[in-house]
Amino acid sequence: MAITNEQVERINELARKKKAEGLSEAELEEQALLRRTYLDSVKANFRSQVETIKVIDEKTGEDVTPDKLKEIQRKNGMRD
Repeated sequence: MAITNEQVERINELARKKKAEGLSEAELEEQALLRRTYLDSVKANFRSQVETIKVIDEKTGEDVTPDKLKEIQRKNGMRD
């Protein structure tokens, strides 16, 4: 669920217009939808990155990844 550069540009354009002169009802709805899409994309990317993390104890060299994260990684085929 990636957001395009055009969508980001439109978000910024609407933000500038809102500040300068205000937005119509349709533009407010468009802005809300674009912002939701953007936030969903950021959350999905963040979740994807977090779910690939493996935590190693510096002193012992042991895998100390939390069990909940290990289970998610197993479901995604990233662990045995």
